[in-house]
Amino acid sequence: MKFTEEHEWLLVEGDTVTVGITEHAAEQLGDIVFVELPEAGTEVSKDEEIVVIESVKAASDILAPLDGEIIEINDTLTDAPGRINEDPQGEAWFFKMKPADMSELDSFMSEAEYKSFIS
Repeated sequence: MKFTEEHEWLLVEGDTVTVGITEHAAEQLGDIVFVELPEAGTEVSKDEEIVVIESVKAASDILAPLDGEIIEINDTLTDAPGRINEDPQGEAWFFKMKPADMSELDSFMSEAEYKSFIS
């Protein structure tokens, strides 16, 4: 897994990257009550707002970590956004994408670097 300074995790599987938020981010947000995901087939640019999360504490935008195409979304989160609090780094992923340039992943943090970043 790779991690961003915006508290996203990226799981690389072949030429596909699965994206979600970290456990730390889910804890900071509190109880999540709403999530709006992009549509599959959407072309996104790095740092573009693509996911909206609302919790009892705040609303937050999730930015695209890479340029590329959204190829799949996790529909289950629309009906059950609280799953993000239960398993943020597992079953509660937001979307899968095909990055335009896989080498961009080299700029993200390892798990050890991310743990150091949040401490």
